Amino acid sequence: MKGLILTNAYYDAEAALYPARRIREELEALGAAADVRRNDFFPFAVEGGALRSSLEGYGFCVYLDKDKYVLRALGLAGVPVFDKPEAIVTCDDKMLTFFALAGQGVPMPDTLPGLLCYTPSASVREETLRAVEERFGYPVIVKESYGSLGKGVYLAENRAQLASVAEKVKCSAHLYQRFIAESRGRDVRAIVVGGRCVGAMLRRSGGDFRSNIGAGGRGEPYPVGEELRAVAERAARALDLDFCGVDLLFGPEGWLVCEVNSNAFFGEFERVTGINVARAYAAHILQTLRG
Repeated sequence: MKGLILTNAYYDAEAALYPARRIREELEALGAAADVRRNDFFPFAVEGGALRSSLEGYGFCVYLDKDKYVLRALGLAGVPVFDKPEAIVTCDDKMLTFFALAGQGVPMPDTLPGLLCYTPSASVREETLRAVEERFGYPVIVKESYGSLGKGVYLAENRAQLASVAEKVKCSAHLYQRFIAESRGRDVRAIVVGGRCVGAMLRRSGGDFRSNIGAGGRGEPYPVGEELRAVAERAARALDLDFCGVDLLFGPEGWLVCEVNSNAFFGEFERVTGINVARAYAAHILQTLRG
């Protein structure tokens, strides 16, 4: 059995390339060959009214990209994909993630979907700013719905900052969210594979309100208690994910799910915890394929 591990066409940072390399190593250690390729060779096209594929000889695909077009084509071509196409698309959009988790027993910060603007010359309305501040107060989180490594996440401390950030993101998908003061500069990344939480890592910032490793945070092992395990596994199950990183905030009354990442980077996680995430994922993939 041979698999294809697809990464983004433009990835060059080690944090992004590490998972593909490690998953290939562990797949091969378990007896399955795998190729790692950048998603830059146009694996699919529509020609003569039909879907044409340049992929041959692959029994499955580990998709470490967020390009929804190739992802959808893989599904249409009948290639088993990890994670599932619909799950990756949902997780790539932070607001869609919150909608999908709503009503599933997953605690989350209160969140409002941003009002998408299609007229760049228009200004964000006073009523919009007032509605956000009346609901959440200050500070308030503003997030672009697409993004990783802590990019596109802003903290507005007052009306002037909120107006400035709202203008900046108005033509991009975004959301407004209650700031969880208890979790300023720290959160926990839990890794879930095959429905089971395999471990957790505490992330602390070097002074930023964000704790992302990509934004300068540092990691250390964190014990997996029953409540943490239950929340992380419930989130992964609700989104139908084979593998994910669940980012949890320290809420005033318990854990709150901040984000769920379908193709979470795990280099720092493996380094600080000693947990072989790649082996767990590779074993789950092969077990799933073999039924």
